[in-house]
Amino acid sequence: MDLIKQVKDNAKKNKQRIILPESYDNRVLKAADKIISENIADITLIGKKADILRDSENLKLKNIDRAKIVDPEKNNKKDIYASLMVDIRKSKGLTMEEAYVLLDNPLYLSTIMIKNGDADGEVAGAANATPDVLRPALQLVRTKPGINIVSGAFLMILKDKEFGNDGLLVFADCAVNPCPSATELAEIAVTTARTTMAIAKTEPRIAMLSFSTKGSTQHELVDKVRNATALARQMDSSLKIDGELQADAALIKEIAAQKAPGSEIAGTANVLIFPDLQSGNIAYKLVQRLAHAEAIGPVIQGLDSPINDLSRGCSVDDIVNLVAITANQAMAE
Repeated sequence: MDLIKQVKDNAKKNKQRIILPESYDNRVLKAADKIISENIADITLIGKKADILRDSENLKLKNIDRAKIVDPEKNNKKDIYASLMVDIRKSKGLTMEEAYVLLDNPLYLSTIMIKNGDADGEVAGAANATPDVLRPALQLVRTKPGINIVSGAFLMILKDKEFGNDGLLVFADCAVNPCPSATELAEIAVTTARTTMAIAKTEPRIAMLSFSTKGSTQHELVDKVRNATALARQMDSSLKIDGELQADAALIKEIAAQKAPGSEIAGTANVLIFPDLQSGNIAYKLVQRLAHAEAIGPVIQGLDSPINDLSRGCSVDDIVNLVAITANQAMAE
């Protein structure tokens, strides 16, 4: 499955406005040039126009002049953005003076532009740590109605096409929450279902994973997964979801027939929800390395608008791919 090609092709059909706030990073400029060239998204760069054009000329880039460039110091919407920030953060006592200072930060400027409807999504993290990327998003864009937690999903593309959808599995949460409660685990399941539909364009079949299958073991950790499954069904009655299931029962039909007969999910799951961050993070890295799977992510989910975080060791192609994914998320809003 060439998921990235599918994601890029879909992004081209309805171009979204994606902000890249780290224009001082050459990888970001190269990615922006490629995105514009391939017609994947309409790009906004944050920074001084003269600096961006000088750097792009030095890199021999040909398309950067087609990007929208917003200079934090010469932004003609600064008053509007500052007022909106103060209104959002009034319970925290944010003043106009403090808002103006924050707007000099490209990460805060990008986020408030999205909140004001001037962009559809953001990709950052090539030069900033994850907390610095997510802090403005949580303060200003916040989470979707009915969702109180942000999580990270990985799209796992396996060479063995027997599993999931032609080798595609979605794992969550593998990036953010160390020990989610039953309610938070249910929210992670619901938002991962939305991610699966938005990016992979496939119906999610969700397995809530545990070390127990259908009561084979009694433990408070199993109870959490069982309760989370029930809560997820209450949050979205259309979900195809089952739990608690062991990983082999979730993925292998013959084992599912023995351990969970009658389950519509067991043996056919394409979305795996892990009970905590330890198990999710360990699992995705084991599958990536031992099965030589491609791991795409983490895709940040649960925010009211898509804002995604890169690894600081990312490549140009990583940035391009995550912009295409962010565009698909924005299209699904």
